[in-house]
Amino acid sequence: MRVSVLLGARDLVVEERPDPVPGPHEVLVRVASVGVCGSDVHYFEHGRIGSHVVDSPLVLGHEASGEVVGVGSSVTRLSLGQRVSVEPGVPDFTCSQCLAGRYNLCETMRFYATPPIDGAFAELVTVHEQFAHPVPDRMTDDAAALLEPLSVGLWACRKGGVQAGSRVLVTGAGPVGLVAMQAALALGAASVVVTDVNPHRLALARELGATDALDVDATPVSESGLAVDVLLECSGHPGATADALGAVAPAGTVVLVGMGGDEMTLPVSRIQERELTVTGTFRYAHTWPAAIALAASGRVQLDRLVTGHYGLDRVAEALSVGRADVHAVKPVVRPGS
Repeated sequence: MRVSVLLGARDLVVEERPDPVPGPHEVLVRVASVGVCGSDVHYFEHGRIGSHVVDSPLVLGHEASGEVVGVGSSVTRLSLGQRVSVEPGVPDFTCSQCLAGRYNLCETMRFYATPPIDGAFAELVTVHEQFAHPVPDRMTDDAAALLEPLSVGLWACRKGGVQAGSRVLVTGAGPVGLVAMQAALALGAASVVVTDVNPHRLALARELGATDALDVDATPVSESGLAVDVLLECSGHPGATADALGAVAPAGTVVLVGMGGDEMTLPVSRIQERELTVTGTFRYAHTWPAAIALAASGRVQLDRLVTGHYGLDRVAEALSVGRADVHAVKPVVRPGS
């Protein structure tokens, strides 16, 4: 099979590797679509994310969909020809976090495209059958792949307690912000306001149902008069976070979703005086069934986020287009094209 391999910062090659062989509980998936994530871009540009360093060849890509073309000897849930969305992290199933249902916090999680685990910019991948989720025929390959970022948005909404009647602020209209916004609306939020500095993304947020889309270059949140119950901080920008936190009403919840720096200054007195809950998110757990239902019903539009398709020979372009084109939202790699 052909794979796109990252050798170091901005050093990508396409090479041939032996086809992977599924283990007893694994399926072999012919990859159809892979969304490009900000973490892929960061590994490409810097060769590392925090303590995760690309010190040996690494295949990027963790937002994947495809077709089952092989099954292990003990597989019972899936059969050849089924279209699936790949949940890219497989835990150990036995640690205290897994047994408590928080498998996203498993310390020995094997997650696609996180060194040293290869990802899905490849023609074929293997995955445990429990983490290959069948999708309906009416769902496109791209949408099936983008169930992964939708899961991030859904998990953020769950951590924030978004429910019918919630007033929600989403800071950052990137792919995760846009799916978090749609997830909040699908869960019954009374209003969802999205902020960004990119006019194209703000227009897309309005198109996808945002109650309002605020250009914070022109009007900071602190000057907007907003009052919300839940802040979903998807930008990772310290200034945006501090500004938006002032709009959270007493007893509200702040969910830190975006990956920024390792440290951030927060207004502790405001958090204390308003009894705000501040929490982080790390990936997701048990989100795929809901994500599939929302996308299949049309309540969340994932295909609308896709702004370009790239073959394995153009992965570097897919990883760079977000910096070069203000209209780019979600590039998708199609390994078979």
